[in-house]
Amino acid sequence: MLIAVGTAELSLPTGGGSLTRRLTTTLREAVQTGRLPAGSPLPPSRALAGEIGCSRWVVTEAYGQLVAEGYLIATTGSATRVRGTATPAVMSSGYQLPPPPRPRFDLAPGLPDLASFPRSRWAEAYRRAVLDLPTDLLAGRALVATTAARTTLTDFLRRTRQVQEDPTQLSLTTGSTAVMGWLTALLRRLGHTRIAVEDPSWPGLRGVARRGGLEPVPVRVDEQGLVVGDLRGVRLVLVTPAHQFPSGVALSAARRLELIDWAQRVDGLVIEDDYDADFRYDANPVASLQGLAPDRVILLGSLSKALSPAIELGWLIMPQPLIMALLGLDLDRIISPSPLTVEALAVMIEHGWYEQHLRTQRLRYRRRREQLVTALGRHLPEAATTGLAAGLHLPLRLPPGTAARDIVRRGARLDLGLVSAERYRIRPGGDPSLVLGFGNLRDSRVDEAARRLAQAVRGMD
Repeated sequence: MLIAVGTAELSLPTGGGSLTRRLTTTLREAVQTGRLPAGSPLPPSRALAGEIGCSRWVVTEAYGQLVAEGYLIATTGSATRVRGTATPAVMSSGYQLPPPPRPRFDLAPGLPDLASFPRSRWAEAYRRAVLDLPTDLLAGRALVATTAARTTLTDFLRRTRQVQEDPTQLSLTTGSTAVMGWLTALLRRLGHTRIAVEDPSWPGLRGVARRGGLEPVPVRVDEQGLVVGDLRGVRLVLVTPAHQFPSGVALSAARRLELIDWAQRVDGLVIEDDYDADFRYDANPVASLQGLAPDRVILLGSLSKALSPAIELGWLIMPQPLIMALLGLDLDRIISPSPLTVEALAVMIEHGWYEQHLRTQRLRYRRRREQLVTALGRHLPEAATTGLAAGLHLPLRLPPGTAARDIVRRGARLDLGLVSAERYRIRPGGDPSLVLGFGNLRDSRVDEAARRLAQAVRGMD
């Protein structure tokens, strides 16, 4: 499919992932090759969506991703443009330079252990899915193509997350970020204009909501999670109750009940991002909020941490009243992954392979977290680790007066990937901190990573 973007005519592939991903890749390559020169404007998202024949959020999500990567610049009241510092990344021979490698000592949050992806099990599950799927269901993404698999996943979520649902409430998605764009458009249509978000929090979902027209309203997080008493002037909130990012706390039992009471009192909705729900090391995982109030909670989940972001598979569970509001919308085509991917996950669950993988990962991450905490205590005793024994990240409170941004820069010179907690704060302030990810850090490199971090903190690079 050919699309006109500025003075360039670009080819948008018809296969190879979600439409958002394909559009993002096409625009990125056009900037890298110089087909979209520095300073050139991009079409308004509504106009490009009309040309492609998709919903507007597909385009806004692609633009937002490229802004985050530095390829585009967005200014309020002006067209989105190619960043002036962009340079072609392709040699005259047509060879595209590979992306820069991740640091050897990767302490940036956001990735699972990529080396432990169950390649053999997934390949076998996918093979069985391809062989067993009826020929007629290879025609498209109709809901009927995944009916049996949806039932399998529904039963799994009931058993492991204590959700209250039936397969008709479960929508399969390409991931939490993708479905958040679609969900934002729906909530806007239902009259919502503002959404409360945890401060600090992961910027991805709240950024999607903002680009979709919902004004993010920051709400404090303390040692019990979201401060529900600060919810004012909103009827919609996005929360990570299982393991808050980046503070590392869980929403306490009292706050969970308080949040449900708030939603019922104001006729509101809670969007529950089931972040890190599979990985709790000091206790059993808490049940989902959705199970407490299925009429008030929208549940988002994905396999990006349990398996890999490359799988591009997640789920959305909505209250029945919202489902009724969707009649007439082709939800399945907007956010659905490939039926073959869904069927492969069902095979993994039915044979016990998926839960076996989760048990192995929990043990791996628990040991790695303990190893990192011990190494930090040895090399950097003046800093303090905080948060639950859970998830794939570890908050680290730095000594008073320390500039976290300077440590990040010094760490880069030591081949050490670091992220300051400032990146996740909406309002300035707070103790100087780092958010350390240990998911994609090799066990053999943990001690050396801690030693190099101590060097960066003490200015010894």
